[in-house]
Formats: sequence, structure tokens, C-alpha cells
Amino acid sequence: MHQDQNLVNGKTVDNKTRCEHYHSERDIVAIKFYCCNTYYPCFWCHQETADHHVTVWPKEKYDKKAILCGNCRSELTIQEYLTGHSMCLYCHASYNEGCKLHYHLYFDENKTVK
Repeated sequence: MHQDQNLVNGKTVDNKTRCEHYHSERDIVAIKFYCCNTYYPCFWCHQETADHHVTVWPKEKYDKKAILCGNCRSELTIQEYLTGHSMCLYCHASYNEGCKLHYHLYFDENKTVK
């Protein structure tokens, strides 16, 4: 399934889901936040523009499509993203491996797939 750019909220700087906070060549992922069912490029974009606190995804919901590839616009499940070796399963674009350091901001950190 492909999504349109206008479905990504936050401080985006291009049509690949990069934002003011993270804008390297490989920062091409948006995450649908569990708390509001809305795509944002990053935690900080959510914090600065949403009117509520973040709720992380519980492990029992990792089968839900909640990751948007900014390169091909495909949606991945959380499980596919966490086990996908920092690349899109569809277009094989490389994602920023440093995003792993922030998984606890989006996913239940005690249950995150390693």
C-alpha cells in the first residue's frame, strides 16, 4: 500500500519524510504513532505539533502497518521494520541505522525485537 505525503504530519522538509530534526540521506521513515494513528517523521515532530503525549506501540500490535517508507511510500508492519536490517522490504532503500537508538520512543522497549 502506498501513502501520500500529505498524510505525514510534523516539520517535514521534503517528500521523503525527512524533517527539521532528522534529514540525512537515510532518514526516510515516518512512524504512525499508536496514540493518534497519525504519521510523523520523528518523536520530536510529534512532541512539537501534537496536543497529547506519546503512547508507544505494544508488542501485541507489531503486526500492524505503522511504518512508511519515504522512498517508495510503502507501509511496513512494525515487525517487518524492526527485523528488516534497516532497509525497506519493497524498494530496498537503506534507513538510518541510528534510528535503533530511538526505538524506545515508539515501541515498547522491554519487548522490542532485537
